[in-house]
Amino acid sequence: FSFRKLWAFTGPGFLMSIAYLDPGNIESDLQSGAVAGFKLLWVLMLATIIGLLLQRLAARLGVVTGLHLAEVCNRQYQKVPRIILWLMVELAIIGSDMQEVIGSAIAMNLLSVGKIPLWGGVLITIADTFVFLFLDKYGLRKLEALFGFLITIMALTFGYEYITVKPDQRKLLQGLFVPYCQDCGTPQLEQAVGIVGAVIMPHNMYLHSALVKSRQVNRANKREVREANKYFFIESCIALFVSFIINIFVVTVFAEAFYNKTNADVNNVCVNTSSPHSSLFPNNNQTLEVDIYKGGVVLGCYFGPAALYIWAIGILAAGQSSTMTGTYSGQFVMEGFLNLRWSRFARVLLTRSIAITPTLFVSIFQDVEHLTGMNDFLNVLMSLQLPFALIPVLTFTSLPSVMNDFANGL
Repeated sequence: FSFRKLWAFTGPGFLMSIAYLDPGNIESDLQSGAVAGFKLLWVLMLATIIGLLLQRLAARLGVVTGLHLAEVCNRQYQKVPRIILWLMVELAIIGSDMQEVIGSAIAMNLLSVGKIPLWGGVLITIADTFVFLFLDKYGLRKLEALFGFLITIMALTFGYEYITVKPDQRKLLQGLFVPYCQDCGTPQLEQAVGIVGAVIMPHNMYLHSALVKSRQVNRANKREVREANKYFFIESCIALFVSFIINIFVVTVFAEAFYNKTNADVNNVCVNTSSPHSSLFPNNNQTLEVDIYKGGVVLGCYFGPAALYIWAIGILAAGQSSTMTGTYSGQFVMEGFLNLRWSRFARVLLTRSIAITPTLFVSIFQDVEHLTGMNDFLNVLMSLQLPFALIPVLTFTSLPSVMNDFANGL
């Protein structure tokens, strides 16, 4: 084992792990904590472990074959199933893009104390994508460092909320290692399904299998291929462990502070702290329902304005960091399935326009609740798209004709 070699292979796994930290994930986390307390932490852990195993398969496919998943699909499938697979993955990418736009727009609205309207935040996210494309010209390694910085911001901001709220550690450990959900009903079950859809992103398999190609590996040398697989797997373990800890921060903060709270409880606290957002919570005994926007507001009411702004910075980092991974995924998928060599600029313009149009209409003609409600729908969409990514990954990595001596036994 060599730390120098691990450092050389470090990058693709952290870019991949950003999909586990996008605004859709954060929304799923906070709702899980508010609705089920600590009871669904084991679902989050199992989903992350399964995600790690699937990412490992995707990375192995790229390392061994020198082709990413979309290119292998192009070679192995007939035209009709190939087109269907491409459309399904594009749908998942657009849905993910919408979540990034929504999260970034809400974060900008919170940070500006409402001065940047939601539709303004949506429009700003058009420009920021092209800023990332500009940075990409300086090399992938520098871009990987930038995303490492954004992940660090998320760890610090959500870690601050965790330290401020001080969740019960005994309940945290019990939630992680006791796979049971006492007194749970339909709302808790919906959250459990939402966690799986939010954590395991279908297009992320295509992304990871392509990113590993950025490292030079002599595929004629089995020892080098085996070594690359090892270091990429270690890096993926580290990256997903970091993302798992950040997700735990969010779940446990809302589990400790807002589980079983009513609208009246929050309304009283917000009124007493003279919060301008107290009208968001009607003075009734209905169970509190939170989303990315309300989550920041209630943190501000209970723990001071600093908690609100730090939360918004974390959400903005999540939205911005996941922007570029969606861009990369779209490029690899289109080139692999269709052999279309569009410029990255044209590719981003197309997918971001498709993603922004419905989001912009909702932000102009509806309120923030409808905008964040789209996140729940999009998490369900992701879970429906999963088979269209998982079946090719599981199939190809078990075929000796594709993987040679590195095919899976199962």
